[in-house]
Amino acid sequence: MLEKSIAMKAWQLHAFGLENLTLDEVAVPTPGPNDILIKVGAVSLNFRDKAIVDGIYEPEMIPKPLIPVSDAAGTVVEIGANVTRFKVGDRVTSHLYSKWIDGQPAPNEPDFCFGAPLPGGLAQYMLIHEESAVNVPSYLTDEEASTLPIAALTAWFSLVTYGNLKAGETVLIQGTGGVSIFGIQIANALGAKVIVTTSSDQKGIKARELGAQEIINYVKTADWAAEVTKLTNGQGADHLLEVVGGEGLNHSVLATRVGGHISLIGFLTGQKTNLDLMPVIFRQTNIQGIAVGHRAAFEEMNKAFAQHHIKPVIDTIYNFEDAVKAYEHLDRGAFGKIVIRVS
Repeated sequence: MLEKSIAMKAWQLHAFGLENLTLDEVAVPTPGPNDILIKVGAVSLNFRDKAIVDGIYEPEMIPKPLIPVSDAAGTVVEIGANVTRFKVGDRVTSHLYSKWIDGQPAPNEPDFCFGAPLPGGLAQYMLIHEESAVNVPSYLTDEEASTLPIAALTAWFSLVTYGNLKAGETVLIQGTGGVSIFGIQIANALGAKVIVTTSSDQKGIKARELGAQEIINYVKTADWAAEVTKLTNGQGADHLLEVVGGEGLNHSVLATRVGGHISLIGFLTGQKTNLDLMPVIFRQTNIQGIAVGHRAAFEEMNKAFAQHHIKPVIDTIYNFEDAVKAYEHLDRGAFGKIVIRVS
């Protein structure tokens, strides 16, 4: 049992802008009857975390001060009186949509997300309801496990839970960020053909090493949708992970086969688009909005990751005191995940 008089170090966002993220001392939270308290080992950053700090991610629902970052991994150090799912010493990760356990999402799921509006994991300790935590696969370190809650689960939910990916199908993946890298690994493990678009030949080489069969440099090949069609014998990709957003969605429709699946995940180039409806209608394209996934899918994914021994790709691990540098690196772009080691 922790001494409740002790304080912990936590990064807090006091106003929008990275200059307003400061390392403070706050009280260690006290578990309620169904809560677990974890000593945070590591957190990983997602585009969502940067968007929250920048004030472009649902700013009206961001409390201040806020302990940011949704994705954390650590060890249970204290449990509430009614907790049955975990015991002290267990290693767990957070689950972004803390109340979405299975099935269809409720309309208010965003109200219960870690890292905003609920306190996140960029602190020495984190409070999690027992239903909102997931066991860490034993073969992963805390640094590796911290990358799973959003990036890995988003790719899994897109391709497997919604997409029902089958061996031999073609998956088109945009870029080499966190979700995209997991998409390559998952699709490759399940026997799909993987095509990756990137602006960097060097990153393309790394993507091939992870299992991508085809690389399209969209700087050199502006009409990358036509190139995808050529690479798929005139058909287009069966599945596409859309992480760019903006006007590029029109190209994604053309790069996907008739009746194909587009998982609409990200908004790197914008939250709005002028979508040409006729190709969507005539091609009968399935466009599915993806907001990560539920806990049941997370647990299913972890079993598959252990079976295929999928190891997360980490670009850089920063020390806790260097959290601002980690955010700056995320802003520049990364191959895989940016992780902050807390303890």
